[in-house]
Amino acid sequence: MTTISINEFYKEIFKDKCPLTELFFNEQSNEDIGHFNVFNIAEMNSTCKGKLVMPYNRRTYYKISLINGHNIVDYADKQIEIKQKAILFASPRIPYRYTPQNENQSGYFCVFTADFMDISKTALNIDTLPIFSNQSDFVYQISDEQYETIEHIFLKINDEIQSDYAFKYDLLRNYVMELIHTGQKLKPIEGQKENHNASSRISSLFIELLERQFPIESINQELQLRTAKEYAENLRIHVNHLNKVLKEVTGKTTTEIIKHRITQEAKILLKQTDWNISEIAICLGFDEVAHFSNFFKKQVNSSPLQFREN
Repeated sequence: MTTISINEFYKEIFKDKCPLTELFFNEQSNEDIGHFNVFNIAEMNSTCKGKLVMPYNRRTYYKISLINGHNIVDYADKQIEIKQKAILFASPRIPYRYTPQNENQSGYFCVFTADFMDISKTALNIDTLPIFSNQSDFVYQISDEQYETIEHIFLKINDEIQSDYAFKYDLLRNYVMELIHTGQKLKPIEGQKENHNASSRISSLFIELLERQFPIESINQELQLRTAKEYAENLRIHVNHLNKVLKEVTGKTTTEIIKHRITQEAKILLKQTDWNISEIAICLGFDEVAHFSNFFKKQVNSSPLQFREN
């Protein structure tokens, strides 16, 4: 499993069939604003003569896709069949594969880097938003009416990116946030509450600290924090208070959330890398392979080797 950059994304999609690749990439990129671009799926299929198959990889950019067509999406350890209309929110944290099941595909998608949605520009840290967390649903099936509402936002984005308006990127960020908030209202997300009190703030800080350790991209990378106590110490609060807050906000204890995230990463590494079990165990903070195997079996009801083979 590799990590795809925004530049590699253009090569992956257009290959040598589309002469507009460099124009697309250079026109919408800037050191000060990061990178943003939007695409019409039907037009891309026509221009580049092929279905938009996205191989199973991690990516360094964010992507929001409005989908109209029959597709299969594999992400983390899940597979979702999109029968007709859906919206997908992809972040660098979760690897995924997107496979169209027929040629009749339409809709829109936009891609952007973290720099484009930098907190100093939007007053909001995109990495703390529920829609891009590992607990989100990633893909949301939507109705015809919901599709039209979201399509209208994409049409505004498409018009604006071609304009000469001096502040168009500020406006485009607002449209992206409109897409994100529309997505977050489509279906309740576990643990999503108004972030105006101490409990929700501590919960957000914990999740941010947890996610900083992922993804594991090298056998030389190792988790630095493994226990509830270690997280509490980093947040400068008592471990009992952290447990109480997370139970209140998410319905789960600190340890349960940590175990779930480590298990999720273990599944990805077992499924998508050729690293041996010992290397994966060390990366995930286990001193002994036996300890990792026992942990994994309790969480998944299968040994790491059995999970990989199956």
